[in-house]
Amino acid sequence: MVANIQGIGEKLDLYTKLMRLDKPIGILLLLWPTLWGLWLAAAAWPDWTVLSVFVLGTVLMRSAGCVINDYADRDFDKHVERTKERPLTAGRVTVREAIALFAGLSLLAFALVLMLGNPLVIVLSIPAVFLAASYPFTKRFLAIPQAYLGIAFGFGIPMAYAAQLGQVPAEAWWLLLANVFWAVAYDTEYAMVDREDDLKIGIKTSAITFGRFDVAAVMVCYGMTLLLLGWIGHGRGCGPVFFLALGITAGIMAVHYRWIRRRERMACFKAFLHNNYVGAVIFVGIALDFWLK
Repeated sequence: MVANIQGIGEKLDLYTKLMRLDKPIGILLLLWPTLWGLWLAAAAWPDWTVLSVFVLGTVLMRSAGCVINDYADRDFDKHVERTKERPLTAGRVTVREAIALFAGLSLLAFALVLMLGNPLVIVLSIPAVFLAASYPFTKRFLAIPQAYLGIAFGFGIPMAYAAQLGQVPAEAWWLLLANVFWAVAYDTEYAMVDREDDLKIGIKTSAITFGRFDVAAVMVCYGMTLLLLGWIGHGRGCGPVFFLALGITAGIMAVHYRWIRRRERMACFKAFLHNNYVGAVIFVGIALDFWLK
């Protein structure tokens, strides 16, 4: 009995690592733009039920995305120092288990969507799942798969507008575009960490595509993110608190430039992780702007 309990505990620990629940940065990078969308769509605090569904759905879909990513990359990960001990590529979790886990997480997320009873959100959930499931395979043929990741990570934005308003206005798609630029920036920093390994195994990344212009590309994408957010905020009549938040965000991005300009692996990884503060400061700016009105 004790051995069985220990075996179940070890298996659950492996599943937790497969879903990256021990590394929540991915959840946060997916959650922040979703919260931007919810607050902008509601023009205040969103409906509690909608907020709860989207937060839980974010955790489930990010976890599902990690599982399918490791399934897609299981033959590549064994050749990369940073990923060779992941549960699937190390053989501690089977392919069948991984697929079943992905399907279960996706079904749970879809069940949450059904709870809202919103037909448009239900329709939008279909491409959302497709984007999450297909992103890992884009690294075989897209020169900048990080742009695809930005769409996948930001698709909670149009879904948030649909949940709050029953429609998806143009603003939602502009906000999604801002998230695409942000995702290209932070995931290029991430890709700079593994560039040498990715070149050896033949995976395509923005860090490889941009080449010696990688740092410049990151900063241009950061700049486009701020410009789009500023344009959206101006159109919404946002006040000084919102634009102060964008100014603070610009300062954070400038710090990232100092970290990545020498292209040192750990400094680039530090910059990637630090993007949590980018998303958080932007969200605080949006929330405080509505709260103070």
